[in-house]
Amino acid sequence: MSAVAVHSAVLGDGRPTLPYAEAGRSGGMPVVLVHGYVESWWTFEPMLRRMPSALHAYAPTQRGHGDADKPPDGYLPEDFATDLVAFMDGVGIDRAVLVGGSSGGVQARLVAGRRPDRVAGLVLLGVPAVLDGKPGVAEVWETVREMEDPVDRAFAEDFARGLTADSVARGFLETMVDESLKAPARVWRETLRGLLETDLRATLTGILVPTLVVWGDQDPVLPREDQQTILDTVPDSRLVVHEGAGHLPHWESPERVLHDLSAFAAARA
Repeated sequence: MSAVAVHSAVLGDGRPTLPYAEAGRSGGMPVVLVHGYVESWWTFEPMLRRMPSALHAYAPTQRGHGDADKPPDGYLPEDFATDLVAFMDGVGIDRAVLVGGSSGGVQARLVAGRRPDRVAGLVLLGVPAVLDGKPGVAEVWETVREMEDPVDRAFAEDFARGLTADSVARGFLETMVDESLKAPARVWRETLRGLLETDLRATLTGILVPTLVVWGDQDPVLPREDQQTILDTVPDSRLVVHEGAGHLPHWESPERVLHDLSAFAAARA
């Protein structure tokens, strides 16, 4: 098992301070894990404690989420992407494999498209190509747009449970619900608004780094056709299907995701 250490990154220039978890071996291939909507670095905890010595993983908590600073604005995907580059600067990462989970893959692919000099490769774990036409997303937005503090725990629990197809350890799921409740209602609202109002298809253009797309075939949010859009748009991309997995394969089968990531990163070293 790998030791997991938690630190804080002060981004400077008026940007928020972000907690981040670190695991693996110093000198290993740098990997930056980017969490999704109303999550925190804890979403990758099952992977971090299994991190092989060949990799040096960093998992920041993004602005507004978890224990990160919560500024009044800056919740567009491009804001999170700018923070991600600032985080890499702050902790001294010149170039890394970026791993985006769910909506975290949007800011990861923005960085990959705009700053390929900083990205050795891109891994997308259950990341949407687009959100248009997805009934489940529209239903969540109808609730979130009217949300007020305190965020209803029952809603947060239903939201988290609805993302997986297989059983996830009860304690871990409860932790993720607790982490989601650290985000105030305005962060739930403005982050989702930013995703819905951004042309997500356009964020796929210009990505020339090697890209691994990981998708669970029981994903209740993303159909296979959505993932095919990524493959058709990103030139050097390939798909790995996790049979029986839902929207968050890194929750349901962290060992297999790590195997995929390790093989992909080894080819980029």
